[in-house]
Amino acid sequence: MRFVIPSFIVGLSLSLVFAATAANQEPQPNKQQRPRTVGQGNSQSNSKGNSNTSQPATTPVEEVDEGDIVRVETQLVSVPAVVTDRNGRPLAGLKIENFAVMEDGKAQTLTNFATTETPFEIALLLDTSGSTREDLGLIRDAANAFIAALRPGDRVAIVAFKNRQDDGIPMATVDLRSSLTDDRGDFRVAIESLGTSNGTPFYDSLAEISKQVFREQPRNEVRGRRAIVALTDGVDSSSNIGFDDARATLARTGVAAYFIQLNTEDYVEDRLLKDCEDDGRLTLSAKQLERFRRLFVPNAQKEDYEDFCRLGQFERMDISRRLYNLARTEMNELARGTGGRNFSAATLRDARAEFAQVANEIGTQYSLGYYPSNKTRDGQFRKISVEVRGVKDAQVRAREGYYAAKQ
Repeated sequence: MRFVIPSFIVGLSLSLVFAATAANQEPQPNKQQRPRTVGQGNSQSNSKGNSNTSQPATTPVEEVDEGDIVRVETQLVSVPAVVTDRNGRPLAGLKIENFAVMEDGKAQTLTNFATTETPFEIALLLDTSGSTREDLGLIRDAANAFIAALRPGDRVAIVAFKNRQDDGIPMATVDLRSSLTDDRGDFRVAIESLGTSNGTPFYDSLAEISKQVFREQPRNEVRGRRAIVALTDGVDSSSNIGFDDARATLARTGVAAYFIQLNTEDYVEDRLLKDCEDDGRLTLSAKQLERFRRLFVPNAQKEDYEDFCRLGQFERMDISRRLYNLARTEMNELARGTGGRNFSAATLRDARAEFAQVANEIGTQYSLGYYPSNKTRDGQFRKISVEVRGVKDAQVRAREGYYAAKQ
């Protein structure tokens, strides 16, 4: 509940249930049955012939005979990074020697490097909860424009929300519209058939994207070049997991998170304050109220927050404002921690311009990779810091850390 809308906004995520509807993944030993060279940074090339990785000459290499089983015990850590000048303009043309990476204060040896020309894999999350037909049209236009701005070779999966029946009651659930593909025709079909939901399982969607869209290890040419791009106001209403679980899942998956934050607060607040007999009102879900109580008023009685209609107008307004502030804080934390970025859109009509900025940002991202010198499998969070050398006044935004594998 901590941490996507009426006739001009996307997904009233504030549960916004209409009243009328009452990093890295756990590493597995990598086995090969054929002759190969084993090292932590074998050079790879993409289909265009661009070199995507770089291996220092000192990296140890072991020749393995046929029939031997190769076990790679250390998980590669991928670090997305965007470098800008003092005026915020992206810097292209940097090389692996321009970067230095520290983990918990200790220098690491970079073994993988992808330039800004390397393809990307993107999960596009479109929050359509509570949207009207007009809203869906604007969302489709913005999504199609975003995809058109991507480059050949970039692959996209479309994710949204839909209702499922639970004992006759519609419940919002995550809807994987299409898997990763570069087929523009598949994108158009998935976007054109977008539906709506009467709730927002935002945290669940982040976890499902990690488990379903990015369940496989990335191809060599896209290591460190995966992202979630979400159009949402970020206020969860119906997830089965909490923010901490969603954040940890993203940290283990190693994807950058980009959010286009829709401003739905004023509209939502106006409808939350309507009389409970008004068909145009909105109400908060039972899950939302209980999460609010646990987070903000843990000493309050549970029964005091079971019936939204029993709450006074001042209480409803206070709950709404706190939830929106919390959502903004959580999205900022996710973007900062994963090396992504937040963008704001006052209305759906503004979202198209923000999508263009996200596409441009993704096209300027570098990807760094290393095998951590700390081999301990303790499941602990490890802090990452990135420096840019040899470029005056350069500023870098990168992933802040990851969770080590657990024995």
